[in-house]
Amino acid sequence: MRGAEAGGHKTELIILTKLKISPCTSCGSCQKSGKCIIDDDMQLMHKKLLEADCIVVASPIYFCGVSAQLKSFIDRCQTLWSRKYVLHEALISPDRGKRSGYFISTAGSKDYNEVFEGAIYGVKAIFSTLNIEYSGELLFKDMEYKGDILKHPDAMRMAFEMGSSL
Repeated sequence: MRGAEAGGHKTELIILTKLKISPCTSCGSCQKSGKCIIDDDMQLMHKKLLEADCIVVASPIYFCGVSAQLKSFIDRCQTLWSRKYVLHEALISPDRGKRSGYFISTAGSKDYNEVFEGAIYGVKAIFSTLNIEYSGELLFKDMEYKGDILKHPDAMRMAFEMGSSL
């Protein structure tokens, strides 16, 4: 975020654990009306997702996937998927400029090279639904405990450079 801010971009940190986001119940309402019947913070998040020029998704890896909070957030974007692919609505104006998206993740495993693959597929899928180009990633293995990222001497520099490249 500091890199993006240094480049003059407005940023907002959204911490999913501080939001009220219920899981998708697969009721199918969004496929008929384009609206989710669950009344929680996702309505505001849908608006933010559609307005943002760039989105950076960050999550630790658990069993080759994103955190439960991020997975629930992505699943609740089924409403946007339904609007785009079932109801054939344009989520984003065709004349809008390129939107970019990045994925930052850590995993405890140091020897399992495929540990990020499942998470990357999921993030790419939601970005595609939102007309966001998957523009880059920062992936760090052998990060089992809180604070382990501090042992990676280039991590903060790499994140700053990613932000300033927007």
